[in-house]
Amino acid sequence: MRTKLTVAVLVLAFAFYAVTIGWRGVLLVDDGRPAPVLLGIAVLVMPLVTGWAVWRELQFGLATQQLGRELDAEGGLPPDDLPRRPSGRVDRAAADAAFGPYRDAVEAAPRDWRGWYRLALAYDAAGDRRRARAAARRAVALEHAQR
Repeated sequence: MRTKLTVAVLVLAFAFYAVTIGWRGVLLVDDGRPAPVLLGIAVLVMPLVTGWAVWRELQFGLATQQLGRELDAEGGLPPDDLPRRPSGRVDRAAADAAFGPYRDAVEAAPRDWRGWYRLALAYDAAGDRRRARAAARRAVALEHAQR
């Protein structure tokens, strides 16, 4: 629930930004002189590009959330058994060795989105966001291809 509230606040902040900056872009285009018109067009493009990026991230979040629900319903979510430090954070050095079964599952069935999703969860728990997102994107793509 907290994540959804955070996303809603950020989307509202973006909407405020888009309207505010968009209005400034319209005013610049209305000026009529070449330099302000070009600047106004550039200012109008910025919220469009940012909006596209926000939309893609929202789609990614919803898709991964759906995969998580589906895997949970199947009873296929992995246990949270990664090695931890006394603070409770995942020990990244020790966790790398613990990823072995997840990597093996992906190598054994590279077209199965479930293995990729489990690997994404393991990477995410260890704080490796780049690899987690890449594995999650792969899981989403594979799941969509299987439909």
